[in-house]
Amino acid sequence: MKSDSRPENLLQSGIVFTVISFLALLVHWIFQFIVSPQLGGTEGEYGLVLATIAFIGFLGLPLTIAIQAVTHYIARFHFSGDDARLHGLLAGCRKFLFHTTLAGSAIAILLVKPLGDFFNIPRTNLTIIALVCVLGNLWTSYATALCQGLGWFKRLALIGLLSAVLRVLFGWPATKIWPVAEWAVLASAVMLLPNLILLYWRNDLPRRTDAIISPWTSEFVQFLVVSAACAVGVIFFAQGDLLIAKKYFSSVQMDAYGSAGLLARALPTAVGPLLTVLFTHRSGRDHHHGDALQEQLKLIGLYAGGLILGAICLYMLRGFCLQLLHRNTPAAAAMIGPLSLTMVFVGLLQALALWSLASRWIKISLLYGALGFAYWLALLLFGKSPADLVGLMPVAAGISFATVFLVWLVAMRLHKIGVPEQS
Repeated sequence: MKSDSRPENLLQSGIVFTVISFLALLVHWIFQFIVSPQLGGTEGEYGLVLATIAFIGFLGLPLTIAIQAVTHYIARFHFSGDDARLHGLLAGCRKFLFHTTLAGSAIAILLVKPLGDFFNIPRTNLTIIALVCVLGNLWTSYATALCQGLGWFKRLALIGLLSAVLRVLFGWPATKIWPVAEWAVLASAVMLLPNLILLYWRNDLPRRTDAIISPWTSEFVQFLVVSAACAVGVIFFAQGDLLIAKKYFSSVQMDAYGSAGLLARALPTAVGPLLTVLFTHRSGRDHHHGDALQEQLKLIGLYAGGLILGAICLYMLRGFCLQLLHRNTPAAAAMIGPLSLTMVFVGLLQALALWSLASRWIKISLLYGALGFAYWLALLLFGKSPADLVGLMPVAAGISFATVFLVWLVAMRLHKIGVPEQS
C-alpha cells in the first residue's frame, strides 16, 4: 500500500501539496479573469455565479461532515501501522460513505428548490445546474475521502490541477458563446471529470476483506457529531456571507461585493492544503509530541504567515487585482481591506478548529461550530446592506477568533502539548 504522507515526511508533503494546489488555484483564477469580463455585458451575472457556487457548497454540507470523520479514522489506523484493522475499517467506511452519499444526494434533491428560492437563485436552469454540481461533488468526495485518509496528497493535488485546467478549457469558450451564469457554473461540474483518474490507482487501496469493521462505535458517533459542528463552522465562516449578500443586495451591489469577496476568500484557499495535511497527520494517535509536533506547528506557522502576507499583498494590489476581473470600482476596492482582515481571522479559526478536531478536543470543536452559526445569524440579521455587512464581518470574526484562541491555549496547557514525555 503506497502513501504520499508518512509522519517523517509531513512538512515535505505539505509543501509539495500546497505548491501543486497553489498552481491549481492560479488556473482557477485564470478562469475568473476570463469569465468575469465575458459576463460583464449582463448586469449581475458574475455575482450570480459566485453566489451559486457558494450555494453548491452549502448543499454539500452533509458529506463534508462524514468525510472529516472518516478521514480522521482512516488516518488514525493508517499511521498506527495497524494494517489488519485498517483493511476492515476501510471496508466499513466505504459502506458508510456510500450510504451517506446516497442520503446527501436525496437531501440535495429535496432542498435545492426551497433553498434556491430563499436565497434568491432566480432561474430554474441555474438551480438544476447547481444540483448537478452538488451531486457530482458528493460522489467525487466519496472517493477522495478515502485517498485523503491514506495520505495521497500529491495524487489529489495533481487531480486538482487537471480539474482547474479543464474548467478553463470548458468555461472559456462556453461563456464567450453564451455569456450567462449557467455556463460558468456548469464548468464547475465538468471539472470533476479528472477525478476518474482515481480508478487507475484502485489497486493501491488496501485489499478488500470479508472482515468488515463497522465504524459505528460510540467514539465514532461522538466524533461524527463534533465533525458536524466543525463543518457548519467552516461553511458559515467562509461562505455564509455570500448567500446573505445574494438575498439582500441588488445586482450591482452583488457584483462589487462578490468580486471583492472572491479575492479575499483566496487567502485561506491558497494556504488551505497545509491544513489538509495537518489534519490527516494529527489524527494519528502517536503524533502529538516530539518531532511530529514540531512539524505540525511549523505547518501552522507557514499557514498563518501565508495568510497575513497574502492579506497585505492583496490590500496593496487591490486595484490591480480588481482590474484583472474587470471589476475595479470604488465600491469593490473599499471592501477589500475589511474582507481581507475577515478572511485572516476566518483562516486562523479554521486552523485551530481542525487541530482541535483531529486532537479530539470536543468542546473546542463544538464551540467553533456554535460561533460559526452565531456569526452567520448575526450577518443575516444585521448585514442587510453592503456597508453594514462589510463593517460587521471583521468585528464578528475577530471576536470569534479571540474566543477560540484563548480556549485553545488553555487546552494546550491542560493536555501538556509540547511538554516532553517522561521516559
